[in-house]
Amino acid sequence: MSEKDESSLVDVTGLSKPADTLIKKVSGAVGGVFEPWQIKRVAKAEAEAKIIAAKADIEVTDLHRRAAHRWFEEEARRQQNMEEITLKAADQLDATADAREMDDDWITNFFDKSRIVSDDEMQNLWASVLAGEANNPGSYSKRTVNFLGDLDKRDAETFVSLCRFGWIILEFTPLVFNVDDAIYRNFGINFSTLTHLDTIGLVQFNPLTGFIRRGLPKTITVAYGNRPLRLEFSTEDNNELEFGHVLLTQTGKELARVCSATMIPGFEDYAREKWKNHLAKAGATEQVAPADSPPASG
Repeated sequence: MSEKDESSLVDVTGLSKPADTLIKKVSGAVGGVFEPWQIKRVAKAEAEAKIIAAKADIEVTDLHRRAAHRWFEEEARRQQNMEEITLKAADQLDATADAREMDDDWITNFFDKSRIVSDDEMQNLWASVLAGEANNPGSYSKRTVNFLGDLDKRDAETFVSLCRFGWIILEFTPLVFNVDDAIYRNFGINFSTLTHLDTIGLVQFNPLTGFIRRGLPKTITVAYGNRPLRLEFSTEDNNELEFGHVLLTQTGKELARVCSATMIPGFEDYAREKWKNHLAKAGATEQVAPADSPPASG
């Protein structure tokens, strides 16, 4: 194993109680990722395997040796990936998180998909999902985990770019009014990329008619990042608001929660111009400000 591999054999004592509980839960579900409080060294596993082979009088040919070496190296990489994802998730736990409520089958499926992920950015994404599930069990479906297992880095980057256009309009919603506008094209959002995100199941993209939020009260508050914006309609209730041509699927909504998407300079003004007929007068009362997904950060 390389020096980098050895560095993953960490002592996890001294962690917070939620992190300690998460590690115990993961170890119990997938067979001792951390054993217990010290990760089992791959070198020890290799030695044990050789003893078993010797006792069984297995003839070790050059082919066997190469296969064994490949298996040990492969398992070492997977072990390291699982450890790193778990420890990254531990850093994101809420003080009230209780991983004991997590479903063992969910955890097993999660690591079956994530153990091959070595890219640091993708590991961060997986870690955020694991932490989110530990913080609030049931937040992420197995379908979303399975989807994430097939998601390549380029698609993830495109989705994060899309989430940078996200506003809170009752829920987290990317605003794409016109894919030909430069503000979208400059960040890789165009007809082709949105069609692709639709094809793989992250969004619904309707380039013709777009989508409308219905049943709104006279005054609502939407938000871009941490910046609220009051909108006002002419009637007291049952109002409508156009919000562009993209709608997140359920999988898209779940993954949007873990996207570290920063705000785009100028996009707030762009959206205000699109909604200029609904901009509330000073002093309007805020009536609606719920959200089930975090807005983009500044």
